[in-house]
Amino acid sequence: MTTTLPEAPPGVDTDRLSDWLDRRLPGAGPLTEVRPLTGGRSNLTYRIVWGSRTLVLRRPPLGHVLATAHDMAREYRVLSALAGSDVPVPPVYGLCNDPDVLGAPFYVMGFTDGTTYRSDAELAPLGPTSARRATHALVDTLARLHAVDPTRGGLGDFGRPEGFMARQVRRWRRQWEDSRTRDVAGADALNDRLAASCPASARTGLVHGDYKLDNVLLDRADPGRVTAVLDWEMATLGDPLADLGMLCMYWDGFAGVDRAPVASPGVLPGWPGRETLVERYAAHHPDGLEHLGWYTAFGFYKLAAILEGIHCRTVRGLTVGEESADLAAAVPLLVTRGHEALDTAV
Repeated sequence: MTTTLPEAPPGVDTDRLSDWLDRRLPGAGPLTEVRPLTGGRSNLTYRIVWGSRTLVLRRPPLGHVLATAHDMAREYRVLSALAGSDVPVPPVYGLCNDPDVLGAPFYVMGFTDGTTYRSDAELAPLGPTSARRATHALVDTLARLHAVDPTRGGLGDFGRPEGFMARQVRRWRRQWEDSRTRDVAGADALNDRLAASCPASARTGLVHGDYKLDNVLLDRADPGRVTAVLDWEMATLGDPLADLGMLCMYWDGFAGVDRAPVASPGVLPGWPGRETLVERYAAHHPDGLEHLGWYTAFGFYKLAAILEGIHCRTVRGLTVGEESADLAAAVPLLVTRGHEALDTAV
């Protein structure tokens, strides 16, 4: 089915996409809209309208795709497995592994309504009651994810839980090396310290890998309800405390950074601090929290490595949309805060 859409956005051939959709969802077309929803910092996301259906398409970045990153089949598999669970996720409609269609694997899922809060300014209108309820919903949803049977939907072989965190430390060192375009003081030392003090995992569960406020959709009328958890590209079976440490890092880790890429709820008036996240989570899963400082430090190192990858793609002209130098400038601060978090770890 040929489309008459205007010039396609980068990463999408509308005629080929229309033909694929016609095979996957026959009779529903035509394709009348393809609009980027994100600017290329990670996987590329587009809103598409196929007849009366509003859908979302996800595909990898246009270049410099690191090994094991941006795995569309992985995202599709976990979303399929979580359908009907206590974890809200969008429905999925099809996975395409044929690179001849869009130049890379992609999948299509349903469009879920909700609000994504990406900045302090967007959070400002929420009063203390809504802020507290949104915080509780965020933590409770994470706890429900970590309570999912790891074998659900055939996910029993979705990862290798044994030695998970030690491998993560090594993996992100390799990712950093693969993206290295400059020297960042303290980065290698932080990795060395993490490797030398890695705690034993208290339990195994399904790990999101990048759980944070702007990777969930909150109900527009009720910010105390999560309508969907998004961005599953790093999901695996492993140590659930990696998610909690990452959430704690994001909660206030960018405080004081100009034009920060995420909000810092933990330092905003009326918003609960990091300790509330931990207390709320502990009511569901209390084991291993004495080592949370280590997991938070690892979160700082991992995010610094991710931003170095984005910086590398930006330097090489391989990102879609405007990329700010603020991302690169934040990396040394994240490394410093990672050392500080590790200093507090038991």
